[in-house]
Amino acid sequence: MSEYLFHYNGLLSFTELAFRKQGMSVEAAAIASKNLIEADLRGIDSHGIARLNGYIWLQKAERANFNPNFKIIHETPSTATLDADLGLGLHSANFGMQLAIEKAKQVGTGWVAIQNSNHFGIAAAHAMLALKEDMIGIALTNASPLVSPTHSKERMLGTNPICICFPSNIEPAFVLDMATSAAANGKLEIAQRQGKHLPSNWVQSKEGLASNNAHELKEGGALLPLGGHKGYGLGAMVDILSGVLSGANYGPWVPPFVSFLNPLANLPGNGIGHFVGAMRIDAFRPAAEFKSNMDLWIDAFKKSARIDEKQPVLIPGEPEAKERIQRLEKGIPVHQLVFESMQEIAQDLGIEMPKKL
Repeated sequence: MSEYLFHYNGLLSFTELAFRKQGMSVEAAAIASKNLIEADLRGIDSHGIARLNGYIWLQKAERANFNPNFKIIHETPSTATLDADLGLGLHSANFGMQLAIEKAKQVGTGWVAIQNSNHFGIAAAHAMLALKEDMIGIALTNASPLVSPTHSKERMLGTNPICICFPSNIEPAFVLDMATSAAANGKLEIAQRQGKHLPSNWVQSKEGLASNNAHELKEGGALLPLGGHKGYGLGAMVDILSGVLSGANYGPWVPPFVSFLNPLANLPGNGIGHFVGAMRIDAFRPAAEFKSNMDLWIDAFKKSARIDEKQPVLIPGEPEAKERIQRLEKGIPVHQLVFESMQEIAQDLGIEMPKKL
């Protein structure tokens, strides 16, 4: 199928207008749109404009509140718990991260647990807010229950991503943004659009058998944890910090973002949960010294001996940083099926499509 190129500003304006047409405030729409399209800029096409119709569907199903009243329900000098009032995680995680940064400015570190939220896009969009303040940023979230624990065939966990980022001086920042499952569900959706099979270690059937079917989840199968028991442990850690600690839902009770699952009854918590944090580098050592050492660290790893001279040693976040520069210059590719979903949104909301390049 075809792909179409769009300028960043065109996709950003379209998304912002769509959110505003659904009742979101000007400020909230600007924040949510920026965080959503940042995924497309960084080459994470599974979590960008392709997700817009999912957020609008949640709001129409009264499972998301586009005009939330954020409320801090518990607080200490370095921590807070935020009730996001069913707002989009694209907005609430940003708010929580800004709160964590302000606390870190005062006492060295800041940590915010968020309940009653929704899907927050790519974790890096929130964690990277700390970089410009010379802070280390962390962002975690639980998600739709699509992942089976090791030795189980039942879907109990989300893809539960982890992002941690460290600022540097000359080199691009170190940004680790990873799912704790073998692959994010969005990668399966891309494979579905492209008609491709999956690697054999990504999913299992509902009977617990290895599969390369990109549609396996819709047929009752499950994603596998990254690296077996280790990925299961990391996903569980994210679930506990994001859900159990915040008072959100956790495990199989997390309200699903995917349309082929329905929320369970008798939920133990409120909405989806996130956990974000910021650590001021100068709470440990001078920031300039740290960033200089980070440059040395990054340079040393990039220059380490290669197995194949054609395959460079990459630093986490480096491919995304390069893709961002290229897409700002040359445009963002949008798959035909995503383009068609944008057309449906435009027609439904009475807004204009962005111009193709």
